[in-house]
Amino acid sequence: MKFSRALAVTAGCVVMMTALTTNRSLAQSSSSIPKNWHLLSYAKDSVYGTGVEKAYTELLKGKKSTPVIVAVIDSGIDTTHEDLKSILWTNPGEIPGNGIDDDKNGYVDDVHGWNFLGGKDGRSVKEDSDEATREYYRYKSLYVNPDSALNKESNEYRYWQRLQSKVARPSGEHKVAYRNMLKLQENLKKCESLLTGYLKQSDFNLAKLDSINTIDTDIMVAKNYMTRLMKSTGEPDITYSSFRSEFEEYLGELKKKAEMSEGAAPVDKRTEIIGDNINDINDKYYGNNDVMGQFGFHGTHVSGIIAAARNNGTGIDGIADNVRIMPVKAVPDGDERDKDVALAIRYAVDNGARIINMSFGKGFSPHKDWVDDAIRYAEEKNVLLIHAAGNDGNNNDSVDNFPNPVFADHTIAGNYITVGASSNGKQGGKVASFSNYGKKSVDLFAPGVQIYSTVPGGNKYGSASGTSMASPVVAGVAALVLSYYPNLSARQLKYVLEKSATPLPDSTKMVVKPGTRDENVAFSDLSITGGLVNAYEALKLADTMKGEKKIKNKRKKPKMEPVTKG
Repeated sequence: MKFSRALAVTAGCVVMMTALTTNRSLAQSSSSIPKNWHLLSYAKDSVYGTGVEKAYTELLKGKKSTPVIVAVIDSGIDTTHEDLKSILWTNPGEIPGNGIDDDKNGYVDDVHGWNFLGGKDGRSVKEDSDEATREYYRYKSLYVNPDSALNKESNEYRYWQRLQSKVARPSGEHKVAYRNMLKLQENLKKCESLLTGYLKQSDFNLAKLDSINTIDTDIMVAKNYMTRLMKSTGEPDITYSSFRSEFEEYLGELKKKAEMSEGAAPVDKRTEIIGDNINDINDKYYGNNDVMGQFGFHGTHVSGIIAAARNNGTGIDGIADNVRIMPVKAVPDGDERDKDVALAIRYAVDNGARIINMSFGKGFSPHKDWVDDAIRYAEEKNVLLIHAAGNDGNNNDSVDNFPNPVFADHTIAGNYITVGASSNGKQGGKVASFSNYGKKSVDLFAPGVQIYSTVPGGNKYGSASGTSMASPVVAGVAALVLSYYPNLSARQLKYVLEKSATPLPDSTKMVVKPGTRDENVAFSDLSITGGLVNAYEALKLADTMKGEKKIKNKRKKPKMEPVTKG
């Protein structure tokens, strides 16, 4: 699941249809939101932050911490980044570059982690199809005509009907939507030309648009058009270049769906590059050690949220100050494979991770049993899994989102937290409009709108939104708590984070239901806890508990030095 503003883009494009009919200018809020708002607290800064900075000042000063390994299963990480290179996990049993599996774990030269999307020749899978499409064409290959071949009362037929509704039936809608988006793209380009020419700069934000005052009607119409469009994202600090980039990405995805023809299965680049047997979970020693690659925006951003080096006078501060990030690459541009996810979890567990962040997800999981077994394995080894709820504005109680902690026997994993996305509470909605939710399936909410973090490029930073950002906020808080209270078990750590979750701090009870424009719902009904993650309260609660950690993982504990400051 890539971070995406697809819903907001769509809503914004609807706004664009009417924006040209009025010259009314929308006033930009004069209040500004600090870039590190997710680390701040409501009492001092009037934002729905996590209280991390308050905790360091009031609770942790002078206390010693223990290093915690956090695995980031994602798209890859910029290992050269100035704010990340000092906090990367290094495999103590591997000699870099000698081409030998020194630690005998089956993965050669896995110095900083492993790439399950890699081939022996050094290449990596960049793009993959969505799981629904893969399953749809797999069924057509198996049964030719599943509608007539399958028993109408069978679970397989019901599954096939779901695939049809997801893949075949919307194809016409995608074509219409794509044509409309192309028209809107033309308008976007016209406005860009007018506004950049008037401003004499290539990029602009809402504040800059608000400063435009001219008798030129075309410029004022373009200003109004773009203001409404950019405001529809709910992100007051967004730049035009950032929005355009995501719009073009969304347009590209829509084009792929629109061009998909009946009977044409997606191209399987994975088989060509990786060469493993995708249907054999025991064929597990594949991939390569390139955890960086050329498309690691998502994983780099996630890692910075968790643990970018603190107090080094550079860039940003992550949440946890004594963490080693273990990159495990398993998420392409498209839907991740169940096999890769299952093996990525096992790799992280076997190599000492205590927390695993999983900012991805999908609506179909043909080998959920493999992933479930890996989740059970992590639970046995005392590892906490933290997962993004998804960005479709759906109720996860009724719409599938995988992976999830519910096993086939209906028991629920005790080492799993699912996270929805909240906003800063000061501008826009209180809860992210795109966030999935669920009174029975989402555990809590965390900051996930306009989160500023590391991006690829060595010394670059940027903002992104999504439950993909909310999940590492919780992972960072979990790592912070565990580093100061290392004897807590995964079950206890989950309890601490959920029990200490707080209601909206300004006493707001009702919020706009995600996925709707104006339907109100009680915030307490959007998740199991009805609360926001709170680092300050979590640390206070952890201080009252006696640890019950029982380490079953007998792998030699890596020796780790404290993070170098400066």
